[in-house]
Amino acid sequence: MKFQNRYFFSMFLAFTLLAGWATPAQAANIVSVTPDNIINDVANAITVSGSGFDDTAVVLLNGYALTTTFLNDQTLTAVVPVGFAPNIYTVTVTMTSAVVTGSDILTVLAPLTPTPTAIIPSPTATAVPQVFGRPQLVIDSYKPNVSVVQLGKEFRLDIDFKNKGTANAVNAQAVFTSADVLPTNNGGVVVLNPVITSGSVVEARQTFIAVNSIYGKSVLVIDATLTYYDDKGTAYSDKFTLNVPTNYETGSSAYPTSTPTGVNNAQLVITSYASTVDPLQPGEQFQLGVTVQNMGNTAAKNVTMIVGGGSSGTSGGTPQPGGVSGSSGEFTNFAPVGSSNIQSLGDIPAGGALQVLQNLVVNVSTNPGAYPMKITFSYVNKNGEVVNDDQVITLLVYSLPNLDVSFYSPPETFFTGQPGALPIQVVNLGKRSAVLGNMKIETADGTLDPSSTLVGSLDPGGYFTFDSILFPDTAGSLELNVTIEYTDDFNQPRTITRILTVTVEEAFIESMPDPALEGSEIPVTENESFLRKVWRFALGLFGLDSAPPANVTPVVDPSFQEVPNPIPAGGGKGG
Repeated sequence: MKFQNRYFFSMFLAFTLLAGWATPAQAANIVSVTPDNIINDVANAITVSGSGFDDTAVVLLNGYALTTTFLNDQTLTAVVPVGFAPNIYTVTVTMTSAVVTGSDILTVLAPLTPTPTAIIPSPTATAVPQVFGRPQLVIDSYKPNVSVVQLGKEFRLDIDFKNKGTANAVNAQAVFTSADVLPTNNGGVVVLNPVITSGSVVEARQTFIAVNSIYGKSVLVIDATLTYYDDKGTAYSDKFTLNVPTNYETGSSAYPTSTPTGVNNAQLVITSYASTVDPLQPGEQFQLGVTVQNMGNTAAKNVTMIVGGGSSGTSGGTPQPGGVSGSSGEFTNFAPVGSSNIQSLGDIPAGGALQVLQNLVVNVSTNPGAYPMKITFSYVNKNGEVVNDDQVITLLVYSLPNLDVSFYSPPETFFTGQPGALPIQVVNLGKRSAVLGNMKIETADGTLDPSSTLVGSLDPGGYFTFDSILFPDTAGSLELNVTIEYTDDFNQPRTITRILTVTVEEAFIESMPDPALEGSEIPVTENESFLRKVWRFALGLFGLDSAPPANVTPVVDPSFQEVPNPIPAGGGKGG
């Protein structure tokens, strides 16, 4: 009885283990990856959607592991580092607890403008802060026109302002205030030059009168506040404190104490852009990727991008629904498809960057050239005012030749070692004339004569023929590489390559009969003249017999003697 109990317990344990081994692990699956296009000038976050994920999941790009965040069993996020090599990658997921099936495609694009990023990324790479130019007005020197400032007496202060920034200062003005003296004649406001270029110096003169007692004071304090703009309309404000000694002596010099207020605004700048189609041609649909960065020190709220130019709301308040104007933009050469030219981007913090994609089409009537495209960013600044930043990018449009390279008549079968004609034809299938250069024909299994020619100009629908002679070396399928050179619309050399195929067979050689045989004949080939060869080539072009001639001379055994047949006596009839 004990033996039977042990037997049944062992069997039950074995079946339990086998059932556990036979139960497969639940498989996870990838459904999609968003976005499917990114630009590599900034770090990009991608979202992988699917099912069956757990916290051991890692997102891979062609086997390269990305920093992955597990949100839930259906969603993963991963970060593609800045500068990741441009390519088309297969997105997969690996887990230690289950097998993940399915995959998707992610396209990494490079910006059209060069950026100082590494070719091979590192997961710990950090973005390099970008430097932008601005005007910076400072006081280079100043001095009064009197040696002693007296109560109730007017004196003049001569000030030299210098632009030590890297950009022009526009519409600059200085405002003077003081508790010890009062400005005269102009209310304390001095308008400087309309434009102060980088490195230049302008002089300002302001008269004052001392109204309070200056006895017992060693210096008089005067505040100078500068306001100006850059070429893009960004406002700047700097404040300086001037010290005028009451015991001023001729020849001494004084210097200001500067307390600049700095920039306190948002500023959106397009740092890079790229197209999914290169080169662009009339009728081409493409996706324009734009990277916009907030170069200011405050957040830009409710950002709206308007491709082609426009505006949103009015200054002094938050934009209201329906207050975006984007229909007045320029859409002669590029027009939006799939969605409008207006996109809402939300808020962009100071120093933050965002990538935006816009579907566009090149107008079929667009001629080749460089076309500027205006893009407006409308946002609300820290004061609740609506700011419209207009920027311009440039897109290049090409018109490349559309050619068909083929045979204008079916070529005859070629034989090894024998010449054959190649009737090649080039047809312009485009809607514009094409100016072509040299056309070269090359093959690794034979000789061509001639092998190149100059094509020239081809009208729409026009054609160019070229006849060459091929001497094939080996039998089988022979490839002919046809290369046509030309110069594109921006004077850059380009080539068009096509491959043509012909069939080559082994040449047929008849065996010579044995001269020793009775009544045999030996073909004797006579020497052929040049004109005779030309005539045979012409016959071959028309499909006639072009074989070389041969004189056949009978060879008779000298020991052979003809013996007449005897005729029976009395005649007879042939049987």
